[in-house]
Amino acid sequence: MNILYIGDIMGQPGIDTVQAILPELRHAHNIDLVIAQAENVTEGKGMSLDDMKKLQDIGVDFFTGGNHTPELDELRPSLEDESQPVIGPANMTNCPGDGWKYIATSSGRVLVISLLGQTVGRPVESKNSLATIDRILEDNRNIARSATIVNFHGDFSSEKRVVGYYLDGRVTAVVGDHWHVPTADAMVLPKGTAHITDVGMCGSLHSSLGVKTEIIISRWRNGQVNRNQLEISKPYQFNAVLIMVGQNGLAQSIEHIQQIID
Repeated sequence: MNILYIGDIMGQPGIDTVQAILPELRHAHNIDLVIAQAENVTEGKGMSLDDMKKLQDIGVDFFTGGNHTPELDELRPSLEDESQPVIGPANMTNCPGDGWKYIATSSGRVLVISLLGQTVGRPVESKNSLATIDRILEDNRNIARSATIVNFHGDFSSEKRVVGYYLDGRVTAVVGDHWHVPTADAMVLPKGTAHITDVGMCGSLHSSLGVKTEIIISRWRNGQVNRNQLEISKPYQFNAVLIMVGQNGLAQSIEHIQQIID
């Protein structure tokens, strides 16, 4: 079984990037399931239903979440609906839904779980991530599935590394995101869990995590109070990880994929 996890889709540039790359990539690697981090899809905060439909039409099967997931009210019913392939973090106090759902694939059902780290920029009220994942796995221990994918959305590299080892051998993969900057540590851990500290983003390459750099510089250098503006200029970057899953539900390999388009 081959699973592709796409990093944070940052606004319209991110959508355009996925549209340009995903269809061919899905065919070339015989991908069974495409999961994407969707908390920044619509103008950088949340995901509208229209944008969700666009990405589904392109070939994304399931959407994970982060601190911005509940920003748009229109998505909230979908987060609570088991039939809708989108979740927010399981341990985020004010996010609708359970933070985990199953999705059916041609190779069997896959359990997808989102977790929030202790720090994600502005303070967000959340519960202990390790206690939360223990409870979810215990509640699902008797449910047959082909893979379990955990998304860990946070700022601390130490947290993102440790959660991988904490879950090693218990889940198929732990994919970190939120930084929007890919790390060079994709590996299968000793007990068979694929891990990367941060998968990166999809959107403008020459930006500050998808935001115009001049906005950040003015705020930092001059103390100017301003709002983020998405960088829409090319080149664009596409970042994802391809996970090969064995019949035992653990990972055989993980490969970071980065493509640049002009």
